[in-house]
Amino acid sequence: MTTDIRRFGCDLEIGGRRLFLRAARGPVADGETASSGILLIHGFPTSSHDWLPIWPGLAARYPLLAPDLLGLGLSEKPFPHRYTVLEQAELIDLLLSQSDITHWHVLAHDLGDSVAQELLARHEEGRLSVRLGGLCFLNGGLFPEAHRPLLVQRLLASPIGPALIPLLGQKAFERSLRRICRQPWPEGTLQQAWQLLNHEQGRRVLPSVLGYIEERREHRRRWLRAMGETNLPMLLINGPEDPVSGSHLADRFAELLPNAQLLRLPGVGHYPQLEAPQAVLKATRDFFARADAALAATA
Repeated sequence: MTTDIRRFGCDLEIGGRRLFLRAARGPVADGETASSGILLIHGFPTSSHDWLPIWPGLAARYPLLAPDLLGLGLSEKPFPHRYTVLEQAELIDLLLSQSDITHWHVLAHDLGDSVAQELLARHEEGRLSVRLGGLCFLNGGLFPEAHRPLLVQRLLASPIGPALIPLLGQKAFERSLRRICRQPWPEGTLQQAWQLLNHEQGRRVLPSVLGYIEERREHRRRWLRAMGETNLPMLLINGPEDPVSGSHLADRFAELLPNAQLLRLPGVGHYPQLEAPQAVLKATRDFFARADAALAATA
């Protein structure tokens, strides 16, 4: 099945690592360069395949880049290795630096939210190779005090995590994902997620990848400062029925960032892009269109 998924992208050597990348050219004529594109950053423990339901609709308007994060999906899964949000952001910055597009909107989910926060912090510090446009977050632990990880996540991230890996079977994996969602995933998607997780013995790197939970505490002040001080437009699309980062996270977002935009999708859980793809597609296209207008006004 991973062979079938590979047809949606290609391997790319970035910063000495091999990343699997999905890309779409968008509605750009030969010889022209788009003024902006969308970077899509998926979450844990899945892959860029999460974006498939909204991919055609976004690609009709924008160039798209969607890497599998290091340690996940079809990207390289070095072991042993200390995975960090900072490394993920560095690899993505290197990826963006190879593009002719100068402004990138960001659509992020879950772990991808943290990577997007680090990219934003670097942008505000003048250390990013490209300019960012609008930032759209889906459910994720933007604020550690409003993040409620599942027991299995806490255990895997603990010192006993590596010993628990053999006990993480397909049924337990699918049960955990179903628990945090309220709408069914597209047929076959859960099975594909399991296969991608196991690609290159991927389960063994999960405890290290989950280090992002602690990193969120470590970098909270810097990331929140960047979100509070930026002039870039921000939108949170929240599935409120998510026990991990649902309505309680949306409430905290509204409290800490009153000038940012917030959209709650009733009856939706942790994966809005899979549970309510049409609503997410409309909201993101409208948001990025407004962000483009703001960019044009300041050009």
